[in-house]
Amino acid sequence: MSSTEEAIAQARKAVEPDKPKHVLRTLGKSIREYKKASLLAPALVAVEGILEILIPTIMASLIDEGITGGSMPSTIKFGVILLICAMVSLGAGFLSGKFAAIAGAGFAKNLRKDQFEKVQGFSFTNIDRFSTGSIVTRLTTDVTNLQNAYMMIIRLGVRAPIMVIVAWIFSFRISPSISLVFLACIPILAIGLCGLAVLVHPVFERVFHTYDALNNVVDENLQGIRVVKSYNRESFEVGKFGRISQRIFKDFTKAERIMSFNSPLMMVCVYASMILIAWMGAQQIVASGNNAAVGLTTGDLTALVTYAMQILMAMMMLSMIFIMVIISQASAERICQVLQEESTVTDPANPVTDMADGSIEFDHVTFRYSDSSEKPVLDDINLKIRSGMTIGIVGGTGSAKSSLVQLVPRLYDVSSGSLKVGGVDVRDYDLEALRDQVSMVLQKNVLFSGTIAENLRWGNPNATDEEVRHAAQLAQADGFVQEFPDKYDTYIEQGGTNVSGGQRQRAYIAIVIAQDTEFILLDEPTNNLDIYHATNMMKIVRRLCDELGKTVILVLHEINYAAFYSDYICAFKDGRIAKFGTVEEVMTKETLSQIYQVDFEIMEIEGRPLSIYY
Repeated sequence: MSSTEEAIAQARKAVEPDKPKHVLRTLGKSIREYKKASLLAPALVAVEGILEILIPTIMASLIDEGITGGSMPSTIKFGVILLICAMVSLGAGFLSGKFAAIAGAGFAKNLRKDQFEKVQGFSFTNIDRFSTGSIVTRLTTDVTNLQNAYMMIIRLGVRAPIMVIVAWIFSFRISPSISLVFLACIPILAIGLCGLAVLVHPVFERVFHTYDALNNVVDENLQGIRVVKSYNRESFEVGKFGRISQRIFKDFTKAERIMSFNSPLMMVCVYASMILIAWMGAQQIVASGNNAAVGLTTGDLTALVTYAMQILMAMMMLSMIFIMVIISQASAERICQVLQEESTVTDPANPVTDMADGSIEFDHVTFRYSDSSEKPVLDDINLKIRSGMTIGIVGGTGSAKSSLVQLVPRLYDVSSGSLKVGGVDVRDYDLEALRDQVSMVLQKNVLFSGTIAENLRWGNPNATDEEVRHAAQLAQADGFVQEFPDKYDTYIEQGGTNVSGGQRQRAYIAIVIAQDTEFILLDEPTNNLDIYHATNMMKIVRRLCDELGKTVILVLHEINYAAFYSDYICAFKDGRIAKFGTVEEVMTKETLSQIYQVDFEIMEIEGRPLSIYY
């Protein structure tokens, strides 16, 4: 399988939630304040359509009674009526277009907002089901498709059926035999359009999955642009992007090629109808001698030709709507997958909002990222952490250290067992109250676009300027901030690209300090820091525990830091606790060699063991 096919397969696999139910009902909830515009647009379209249908009848009377009959009063009367009808129809058409645009744009705005809000409420388990590129596609391309389809439905979707039905009624009044020509076209068009829909829908579904893959490639490339340039892989990335773009081109070309049969089918029906109307009409006019009392007149034939064009143009409108609905059907289902996705982490019926202390207890906790996973990530974890304790979590790469700390603020829920914080199961807490008491430094930290001060207030929006600076000083971030011309008002670019990795890490530690919570969870807090700053950072963390009574969990690769700055050490191996105890109990040659599968020589500095590879 090529890299392009793999990317598309991954994008398709990442978003295979259950088929959405009640799609129209779900989408209808996003109309909300635009219901009035959504009702006014079709109402005005109905007025416009009815008046357009009346115009040919009035025109026939103008020809027969005014022009052919030589009556100037009749000519003036029907001329004035025509003018009024045309002006009212024009006004109704303008207003219907205005309200349709408002309704369509408003509907799209609400769809984007509803999806974005839904994503914000997702747990990590939900987020794992949708790739970044897929969510971007649903918020942009899919919403635009639905916006266009909705505008066409509330305007052309109302106008076309009215035109077809009313125009046919008026043509039937003039000549029942000729009006049957129109009815003969309807089943031909219906069968043709249904056949096209069956063929083209799977193609559009595939296109949107390919769009997901395309957005994933763009996101991945921009996030890792420095790596791409470091390894001189620009041409490879361009080629990968080009192959996926080519796949979209081929699929869209195939879909358009199938849908292109719509136009010839319509034209055949239009011209066949016009020929039959002209032939049958001419025969009836000759037979009646152009006498309205006996049969068909010239004015009647003119009206029939106009009605024929109106009916067939309305049928073309319906075919355009049909095509747009086919395109947007896949988009509607993808959007509803997001809107109908229920977070795996929700508030209980009667949530607890107060936390007694900073204790943490893992009671036979087992965790899987997916219910279908055979092997658990964490297996039967039993661990008690007293309030105010600093505990170091050590272990090899992939030993599930990070997974453990992510359970505390309920970023994921345990699969079995119980996790208690402050003596209460985390599933019984109000989510906001729980997370307000937990500060986290993740392995990959992100600074958002905005000033440094705004970023440092991310965890505590009400922090004063003095508190922000004090937190930055503790985190050793104040020094580099003062080097910027605008100090704390310096603008941080998206992703923090205008600061170094070490500066970004220290800024994030400052966010944690400014938040002033009961628990501090640090997942590799010394990432991107040199020995000097890393050592000072660990001293600050220890001070937070000793002086402020914070419960601190340190996830570390550097077992030396764990030895110097932790009260207890919990050593992990393959998702299980291999050893838990004091520094002296865990930091032995036998234990470390078993955990890391590397030989160690143990030395002591200041009475505490220090591990050194040999």
